[in-house]
Amino acid sequence: MELKTVAIENPDGLNLILGQSHFIKTVEDIHEAMVNAVPAPKFGIAFCEASDACLVRRSGTDPELIELAGRNALSLAAGHSFILFMKDVFPVNVLNAVKNVPEVCRIFCATANPVEVVIAETAQGRGILGVIDGFASKGIETEDDVLHRKEILRRFGYKF
Repeated sequence: MELKTVAIENPDGLNLILGQSHFIKTVEDIHEAMVNAVPAPKFGIAFCEASDACLVRRSGTDPELIELAGRNALSLAAGHSFILFMKDVFPVNVLNAVKNVPEVCRIFCATANPVEVVIAETAQGRGILGVIDGFASKGIETEDDVLHRKEILRRFGYKF
């Protein structure tokens, strides 16, 4: 077995969800979950098929995001994984809808941070062991940091 890391290409710092599922209908079902979760979402999803033709299956509402998701999925090439890129949508607004898709087994991350994916590769194929989501913690928040956190949540409309 060989361990590798694959950096997710995300030049615009878009929000993304990386997960694992178990069936070819993942792409269509996550597409439906997205359009039912928020009005007019801009997104692209790609799914690594791990049997039969072993293709990267794609869908979405934004051609650039579909292309970005496809490139990243092919770079991962990890059995039955999916990656979903969103524009003007926060994962918190769609995460439960995605998690409730029957084929979804797990979510590795939902973030706009830089992501590195830890991959195990064997003679059979590749699998995701985990992710490095963003950067290491640098300390504990101060009172000023608490105020800043609360201000951000209210500015985005998540708290009143």
